[in-house]
Amino acid sequence: MSVRSVDDEIPPDEVDVFEGLRPRLGAIAYRLLGSAAEAEDLVQETFLRWQAADREQVRVPAAWLTRVLTNLCLTQLRSARARREVYVGQWLPEPLLAGDPMLGPADTVEQRESVSSAVLVLMERLTPTERAVYVLREAFSYPHAEIADLLDITESSSQQVFHRAKEHLGTPGVRTEVDRADARKVVEEFLAAATSGQTDLLVRLLTADAMGAGDGGGTVPARLDVIVGAQSVAKQLRGLLRPSDAKRRIIGGRPDVYAWTANGSPAVVVAVGDRVVGIMTLELTDDGIAAVLSQANPDKLERATRLWATTDHGEPLITGW
Repeated sequence: MSVRSVDDEIPPDEVDVFEGLRPRLGAIAYRLLGSAAEAEDLVQETFLRWQAADREQVRVPAAWLTRVLTNLCLTQLRSARARREVYVGQWLPEPLLAGDPMLGPADTVEQRESVSSAVLVLMERLTPTERAVYVLREAFSYPHAEIADLLDITESSSQQVFHRAKEHLGTPGVRTEVDRADARKVVEEFLAAATSGQTDLLVRLLTADAMGAGDGGGTVPARLDVIVGAQSVAKQLRGLLRPSDAKRRIIGGRPDVYAWTANGSPAVVVAVGDRVVGIMTLELTDDGIAAVLSQANPDKLERATRLWATTDHGEPLITGW
């Protein structure tokens, strides 16, 4: 029995319509879910629904696809809340390395902020509807009338939900925008301080209320609670960045340590060969490093590993750590 391919079932021009919108759909889904893997799955599910739809009745494909995707994400968010209640340790978003198309548009401050790891963490405070309205309005500049249509709410409700979401998120410190060269300098200084054996050097790089958190997903050892305060974070980082045979056994070898960017922030990338085993994102503000978010859950590093393996990442800062 032969199996028809997708191209047999949907005209090529209508496949092209979807593929042209895929990057935007992926960027929306990632911001809504904080998980690139889940975002990929729901973008694909949206395509399957596009494939099955009576497309002659679809007047504006972009609006139709965004509506389908957003509602799939809302359903996923509601079930994710229950799953995260039993998650082992801290749940942190899946980091995206520079060059990943799922990072989406970065032309405005709002767009860049909406994909930062720190804001993705804060968005866990929001209800699914608050998160959807916030992302569509803040990151993609949808008018409230269109958001209302996408979510089956009134325009005034959309406006109220948006203001409530912003209140719940508070006012995060103003991020310092960095390019690749700036990020390398930040990471070099951070690693030099963290491996110096002198806690005071690291404290000077952190804001007074800096926070640190790690996500091992129950697979890789990670501290279960959030650490707050420059002294406490610095002490924890010194231990975390101290090499040992036990750590090498856990990650499967002697890693190299690189400076990169993740979600628009300076990042320490730890890799064994082309396999990324850890990403430490440094949320930088004008006052210093306000958050250090360490992702070591292997399930949340698969996409980063695929991109890393095809990227010229230059020479490591530390070889055979």
